[in-house]
Amino acid sequence: MPIDSSGLQVLSREECLGLLASTPIGRIVFTDRALPAVQPVTFRLDGERVVIRTAAGSKLAAATRQAVVAFEIDEFDPEERTGWSVTAVGHARAVCDPDEIERLAALPLTAWAPGERDHFIVVDVEQVTGRQIRSARSNGARSPRTRES
Repeated sequence: MPIDSSGLQVLSREECLGLLASTPIGRIVFTDRALPAVQPVTFRLDGERVVIRTAAGSKLAAATRQAVVAFEIDEFDPEERTGWSVTAVGHARAVCDPDEIERLAALPLTAWAPGERDHFIVVDVEQVTGRQIRSARSNGARSPRTRES
């Protein structure tokens, strides 16, 4: 596994996508009134697309239409001093096609926030990067956790 200039292990695209599929909560980074904004969201990876379910009139829904956004997930263990981080970048779009909405509504994706969430945002993952730090105690034996693990 390659090491970056900070001494962190660089994850492959496949490892990054596996980690994206392993957790239900991430953070989307978008522009709100010309300023960067970050919002935690529930999501599901669908192939190489991040799918977010939100309210149609939400600030997130309005701000991400045809915009370039970043999406980030991570996990860390402060006691073991291990962890990983994955960042995906791509164009976000509102889903308007009724057939696609029906297919996405069948995904196991339930918003944690209260209220009706009948609007889908899809981020096509164009670039994805990831880094991992392992404890010296682990001797490099551990690998990133995925849903299949």
